[in-house]
Amino acid sequence: MAKEQDFVKDIADIDQDFAKWYTDIVKKAELADYTDTKGCIAIRPYGYEIWENIRNYADKLFKENGVKNVYFPMLIPESLLQKEKDHVEGFAPEVAFVTEAGGEKLDERLVIRPTSETMFSVLYSKWLKSWRDLPMVYNQWCSVLRWEKETRPFLRSREFLWQEGHTIHETKEEAMNRTIKMLEIYETIVQDLLAIPVLKGRKTPKEKFAGAEETYTIETLTRDGRALQSGTSHYFGQNFTIPFDVKFQNREGKEEYAYQTSWGISTRLIGAIIMAHGDERGLKLPPKIAPIQVRIIPIAMHKEGVLEKAEELRKMLEKDFRVDLDSREQFSPGYKFNDCELKGIPIRLEIGPRDIENGECILVRRDTAEKVTVKLENLNQEIKNMLEDIHNNMFKLCKDRLDEKTHIAKNLDEFETIINTDQGYIKAMWCGNQECEDKIKELTGAHSRCIPFQEEHVSDTCVCCGKPAKHFVIWGRQY
Repeated sequence: MAKEQDFVKDIADIDQDFAKWYTDIVKKAELADYTDTKGCIAIRPYGYEIWENIRNYADKLFKENGVKNVYFPMLIPESLLQKEKDHVEGFAPEVAFVTEAGGEKLDERLVIRPTSETMFSVLYSKWLKSWRDLPMVYNQWCSVLRWEKETRPFLRSREFLWQEGHTIHETKEEAMNRTIKMLEIYETIVQDLLAIPVLKGRKTPKEKFAGAEETYTIETLTRDGRALQSGTSHYFGQNFTIPFDVKFQNREGKEEYAYQTSWGISTRLIGAIIMAHGDERGLKLPPKIAPIQVRIIPIAMHKEGVLEKAEELRKMLEKDFRVDLDSREQFSPGYKFNDCELKGIPIRLEIGPRDIENGECILVRRDTAEKVTVKLENLNQEIKNMLEDIHNNMFKLCKDRLDEKTHIAKNLDEFETIINTDQGYIKAMWCGNQECEDKIKELTGAHSRCIPFQEEHVSDTCVCCGKPAKHFVIWGRQY
């Protein structure tokens, strides 16, 4: 169906205006909408169910790995935030304060949490007595507020939903193991649930989290070749436990400060899904997180037996899949097909009088638009196989794009040419000096994404200054 002939024409051209296309998808697919609170969005039921599916999957993995859920206050006394110097400096531009309540000015300003390291630390200092109390591996699902100057739905809004894990441990080794373990869990979530390949590694000192000794990241690549930080895990060492007096009696009976970690993913992952998988027709949702995996569309449903058969199929399939029956009388089948595509529903099931007579139906894949005629007695297994194949195909398409948009640069001229002609990841060597990192950003708009765990040697010299290289780094422009 030509783009001009249906309502999908209202979506901006994905190749001409990717930013406008993204916003159109968010609104027209009914994922979220803008509100009267500047920089904050309302997540609509369809978008929130995607988040619930991500949250439920992640929460199960967390609990299988010893994580316990808690809930802490959203208001933090300003004095707590001031205790860790690097932390407060890192978050100062994004902090919002409550200064008055109940008609009276507060004695101390309260921070609306941008993150909760300080609140966890002060309570850990109360709860921790002995090495026998360790580890404390806690997580909370909540919202946070960061006063972003430029906002975009899901990717960067002032208030957003996330989970924040905060753990304390007896030894550095145990804390480091937890830091890497959570990064691996995030990798599983994004690759196995969202069908998006990830780049995994360590952030440079400039890009690490405020207050962390080390920050580890998973990065995804969007369709337009920009990087999206999709999950981070931080090793704090004793940077918070010392100022907050989080100490315990160790196995030798001596007092010692605990070792700490923090890690998080957020509703930004919904933005990652849109930007990695979407196309000119709208959303493409990975089957495992799609609120509706199969939508049944009856054809000529005014004819005897069609709607009844469609309802029968819905009841049969809902035991194994998330199924929806589109029985709206005011819309034509063509409109419903478009709506299916716009919302990214993985499989469309069409059934009409002739199909019923032949004991079959038509399955249409969102990822390839392929149509398959299926016997009704084989329907469950065919749908199961198709959903699995859709996930694998969506992952492969993203992986192929990532490979195609990853290049090597050995000097600054090559770097600038590549980033301006085929935006994506650039592999390059780095001397380790922040001056070069800053210069690359200034000249090209590219940030260091990470120092990958699996390092390569693509040159002997720094891509920027030409001096001997110390690290293999992947760079890219970011959202």
